[in-house]
Parts: sequence; C-alpha cells; structure tokens
Amino acid sequence: MAYTLWYWPGLQGRGEFVRLALEGGEIPYTDAAHDRGAEALMADLNDRTGRTPFAPPYLELNGLVIAQVANILMYLGERHDLAPSNMADRLWLNQLQLTFADLVAEVHNVHHPVAMMDYYADQKPEAARAAKQFREERLPKFLGHFDDAAQANPGEWLIDHRWTYADTSLFQIVEGLRYMFPQRMRTLEPDYPNLIRIRDQVAEIPAIRAYLNSARRIAFNTDGIFRHYPELDAA
Repeated sequence: MAYTLWYWPGLQGRGEFVRLALEGGEIPYTDAAHDRGAEALMADLNDRTGRTPFAPPYLELNGLVIAQVANILMYLGERHDLAPSNMADRLWLNQLQLTFADLVAEVHNVHHPVAMMDYYADQKPEAARAAKQFREERLPKFLGHFDDAAQANPGEWLIDHRWTYADTSLFQIVEGLRYMFPQRMRTLEPDYPNLIRIRDQVAEIPAIRAYLNSARRIAFNTDGIFRHYPELDAA
C-alpha cells in the first residue's frame, strides 16, 4: 500500500525532505494536500485525536501516523533500507538529520526574526541584521560540520557505501541555500568540496533525477522556508 504524505500544497518546506527519500527509494506515496488542497490537510489534522501530529509533515499508513521529519525518515530508513542496520550508524544519521532541522529552523528565522506569524515586510530591518549574522557566522559553522561528517566516512556517501536519507536531505539543504543565498553560497562552496560532491551524487540517482525533472518537484518560492530576498544576500 502507498503511504499518504500530508504537507502544505505548493511548498517544498519541511515536506521536501520526506519527498526526496520517498522518491529516491521509489516508495509509493500520495501527496494528499497537493491533490486535495490545504483545506483537506487542515480538516485531516483537526479531526485527529489522541496521539496527533503537532503540524505537517506527517506520514500515514494503515492507521500509523508519524510526524516530525527526523522521526519520519528514521522510520523510512529502517523499513525501506534507506539507512544501515548498525545501531551506531542509525543514531549518527538521526543526529545529522536533527542538525539539519536546527539549520532549517535558523533559516526560517532569518526572514521572520521577530514574529513567525507576521509578514516579512513588517520586520525587514531585523531580518537584514539576522541575515548578516547567519551568512557570516552560522552558515559556515553548519556547512563545515556537514563537510566534516562527509569526510569522516571512507566511502562516497555520508555513511556506508550507498546513499541514505541523510544524503538526500543534505542535497536539499544545499539546493535551498543556493536559492536563498546565491551570492554567499558561490563564495562558500569551494571550502566544502565533500558537501558539494554528495549533493552532485544525489542529483544523479536515477529516481531523484527523474523526480527533479517532473512536475512533482515544486519550485522554490517566497512562501517556503528557503526564501530568496536579494537584499538579504551578499558574498
């Protein structure tokens, strides 16, 4: 049976980390809100009781509902061979995925540093200050950590000798940052060759390449997490 993925339609957002793993693993799924709209997503979320998701994305199969990106990917990794069987390796991948989540949260705070529910236009001066600090201080720290993680493995991927869900997530991190900060990433990328190598390898996975060239891959836009505002970018 196919999984049901619930996430906001028209956005890559956090849901894209799950989509990439499903697509790369050729795991059947339906992108429910993409087909049925945001109203269907809200109705589904609000109708749930008990152990409910706090927010999308969440994945459903035969009554099992899993929320939070790292939690979903850990489950998919174990069930669909998208992660090694060794417990220490699984924990390492989950640790990396949680660090990706930390970065994503900081990325979102760049353009919403004062209030998450207020418009970017209402907090532009604060966003400019947050963007400068993120570009100059936080971004190199994160990218350096991920590059070191890639270098620590003797194989071609983040762990083992085949791709895992952490590799597809790393791909999404690089793609999102390239869209958000094209000038800054052009400056930084030569310092992190292992990171870019893995990004390029993921892009050549046949199922991922097909997905990226399909209508299922939603374009980056200024409604998502990675948003390009030219005034927030600099080399």
